[in-house]
Amino acid sequence: MPKLKTNKGTAKRFRLTKTGKAKRSRGGHGHLLTGKSRKRKRSLRRQWGLDGAGDRLIRKLLPYG
Repeated sequence: MPKLKTNKGTAKRFRLTKTGKAKRSRGGHGHLLTGKSRKRKRSLRRQWGLDGAGDRLIRKLLPYG
């Protein structure tokens, strides 16, 4: 069977946890940070999970996780 191609756009934006769930970073933490509160910037640092349907799609696009 041939090798599967990884979707590179997805690989740059998502990571898989050890259990196989997808996690992602929130947007809005790159620039214009002086106008955002400390609390908001702190919460943007965290990684976020995805719901079931989105999770399955991401795992399909990242076959070798």
